[in-house]
Amino acid sequence: MKVVKPILVVLIFLIACTFGVVLIIIPWRTANIFRADDWNNRGNSEELRGDPNKAIEDYNRAIKLNPNLAQAHYNRGRAKADKGEWDGAIADYNRALELDPNFYSAYVNRGIARFAKGDFEGAKADCNRAIEISPKSARAYICRGSAQSASGHVDEALIDFNRAVELDPDSSDAYARRGAAKKAKYDCKGAIADYDRAIELAPKSFSTWINRGNAKSAMNDVEGAIIDYGQARELNPKHKSVCNGLGTAEIQRQNWAAALREFRYSCELSEEEQDYPRLYIWLARVRLGEADAANADLAAYLDKRPETTRGDWVSKLAGHLLGTVTEAELFSAVSSDPEKEGDQRCEAWFYTGIKELFSGDKQTAVDHFRNCLATGKKNLREYRFAQAELKALGQ
Repeated sequence: MKVVKPILVVLIFLIACTFGVVLIIIPWRTANIFRADDWNNRGNSEELRGDPNKAIEDYNRAIKLNPNLAQAHYNRGRAKADKGEWDGAIADYNRALELDPNFYSAYVNRGIARFAKGDFEGAKADCNRAIEISPKSARAYICRGSAQSASGHVDEALIDFNRAVELDPDSSDAYARRGAAKKAKYDCKGAIADYDRAIELAPKSFSTWINRGNAKSAMNDVEGAIIDYGQARELNPKHKSVCNGLGTAEIQRQNWAAALREFRYSCELSEEEQDYPRLYIWLARVRLGEADAANADLAAYLDKRPETTRGDWVSKLAGHLLGTVTEAELFSAVSSDPEKEGDQRCEAWFYTGIKELFSGDKQTAVDHFRNCLATGKKNLREYRFAQAELKALGQ
């Protein structure tokens, strides 16, 4: 008995210790899970405050504490998307979907990220899956419609945007995107109606003001376009699209000094996407009696362009304006690609018409401007400029 008692005491002690450890570990693990949720929720708050970096830090902590928290992976992906880190966002959405294969929002957001990277087929596939899971969510239709439109399937895009509007009549995004699709189909009146509704729902949407201005410009409502571009400028005073829109409208009403000012400002704001603004600067300066300076300025710009752009379409247009590319050479350079041919032919007719006009051959210029309109490329600036020239010539 003297030997047994110490053994029993030791056993009782070990059992007590074991249960004690279990009792400590279970609450500790549970606390970790709850703390992960807390960090996740705080990350949401940081996102709402507009600080994606702090949000990502909080989501990192949540994931470290609970690696299987799908919502935290999804939220971190969303915060990365806010910063334009599309690859990182997709990786997080992938993990969220591994943990929860029916995570509808993860499919939609991954579709949006893929769309941003130019993977339109991948975006459509994600939206298809999202619609299978949640058939009455407008976001999935908006995303799929955007991918359809970007890949050239505008009719299919309109079907998706119509469905999005039915499901969520208060979605400014659905109206704005449907407006863009209608404009791509040359239904500018329908586009403007959709932009009107989008602006009612979201009056501070910069892109919608710009797009409605573009639609009005395409309909030759120049004054209305200038008002819309002015509203956009109040929201974002230093954006190239405002300058380009206003410059286009000023050329339409042949206010050359104002057009020159806007396109120069556009080029000052960014060295990117200057090719066409430089052509319009040349046009405005020649009209203002600065032909020699206009030629020197355009030639200097061509010299500064990368070596890889030498001989491209813009260099052919500029060369024709400078007298180094003949009309025949310009038309022979028109692409045989059906997606480019119509646009390039429209532009070629306009710029050859301008050269004929400046040389004093008004009748040939009129013929060229009419040929420009015959291409039917109503969304091109050159189409509208040809209309303005014909009006000024009494045609």
